[in-house]
Amino acid sequence: MAADEGASSPDAVKKPRSDLFARIPSAIVLIAVALFTAYAGGWTFALFWLAAGIAMMVEWTNMTRVEPRRPVQVVEGLGLVALTVILLRDMSLMTGVAVVIVTGALAVLIARGRAGRLWAVSGFAYGAIIVLVPPLVRAHPFLGLVGLLWMFAVVWATDIAAYFTGRKFGGPKLWPRVSPKKTWSGFVGGLVAGALGGLLVAWGAQRLGWIQPFSLRNTLLLSIVASTASQLGDLGESALKRHCDVKDSSQLIPGHGGVMDRLDGFWAVSLILGAVLLIARLAA
Repeated sequence: MAADEGASSPDAVKKPRSDLFARIPSAIVLIAVALFTAYAGGWTFALFWLAAGIAMMVEWTNMTRVEPRRPVQVVEGLGLVALTVILLRDMSLMTGVAVVIVTGALAVLIARGRAGRLWAVSGFAYGAIIVLVPPLVRAHPFLGLVGLLWMFAVVWATDIAAYFTGRKFGGPKLWPRVSPKKTWSGFVGGLVAGALGGLLVAWGAQRLGWIQPFSLRNTLLLSIVASTASQLGDLGESALKRHCDVKDSSQLIPGHGGVMDRLDGFWAVSLILGAVLLIARLAA
């Protein structure tokens, strides 16, 4: 995130500033919509994440050049819609599993080539995580809105702090082959901010009586894990873009690129929470 720190030319200085000015308004709008829909819950919230999941699936299949592209995207989009309906109508887990299997099988039948089939199925799985997990967290009796705000706080604080500390301090690169701009200083700054952000949300919720007493140590540890996962998700998407030889997943969001570019870290945290919720469901 500090690739231009040592640049001396005016163009090199103006570019990051103009990029930042483009990012801020988009980020404000996205944060406001995310918080409003989180507060509203129900269909409003689920439809917001359905739109995000479909956009991510489309960007994934576009980047990986799955063919025939539109038929695959239509089938997988319908599969994501079906998963949202199953979730909102509180249907059985097996019904959801059946939809996943049928959608994946259809994608395999339609897509051409071994690599194309693999990218098609993985794109559906990628979108399904973001379609399912945030609404599941919002509806969970012990997580609910606080759990969702914790996810937002960890990811947003990590992202913002990593961006600014990386640009401010620079230093050794985190993984230059995958993402030349990311630095270890940015990673540490993001980790500290994400851990503190998650801790503050949980502490504030307890003080307001929204949740039962909790262990500060366990919350801090979980926030550290989530912040690390968020940054790994960002690196994972950078690796995919480098593999596909693209700069951004799309140009949908001014200053940010595509939905995948904006939600890569949140997706990684959702994956972890989704696995935890699934294990708890199966163990019940």
